[in-house]
Amino acid sequence: MVITTTKALTRIDGGAEPRSTRRMDQGAAADGELMRRAAAGDDDAMRVLVERHVARAAGLAYRMLGNPTSAEDVAQEAFLRLWKQAGRWRPEARVGTWLYTVVHNLCLDELRRPMRHVGELDPELADSRETPYAARQRSEVAALVETELQALPERQRAALALVHYEQVAAAEAAAIMAISIEALESLLARGRRTLRARLAGLRPDLMGEVE
Repeated sequence: MVITTTKALTRIDGGAEPRSTRRMDQGAAADGELMRRAAAGDDDAMRVLVERHVARAAGLAYRMLGNPTSAEDVAQEAFLRLWKQAGRWRPEARVGTWLYTVVHNLCLDELRRPMRHVGELDPELADSRETPYAARQRSEVAALVETELQALPERQRAALALVHYEQVAAAEAAAIMAISIEALESLLARGRRTLRARLAGLRPDLMGEVE
């Protein structure tokens, strides 16, 4: 099987390259059907699942860890676990929710390790149509927001990453974090309030970033 992260293609078992005709058929298949095919030994089905979900899984890990290398490692580990889970997959389960839960828990484990080093945050890629000044301004805004996001308590950071950045519904985000919706809403409110307070004195144009 091949896992595609946001920056690299990492082979984890030396499998063959996918066949385009099969991938076209599988591209429209539901996640549950792809998991059934993966359990039957169809590596192409797992590749389609990776391509479908890797960006959001890695995005959540990045928002929680603030380190692109660690985020890729977490995303790869989550998909490896999904691959191993294929034979025991329940048809009613949602792949996206399962992945987010695993990514969330792996990130918590990483955050709680002693002597953890956080790398520099990568600014978002600038739009080629932007002027250099506009690109620099947007990069500065993103970097300031990311810096303050990383300073939040881990549960507030996870809640904001899921709901604000990854656009996960509140009920699903609460299930991923194993908390009630009320607790999730409290974490979101506290996180947003803290971000607004910290950012208000830095740059007025940042206020829209945490609405």
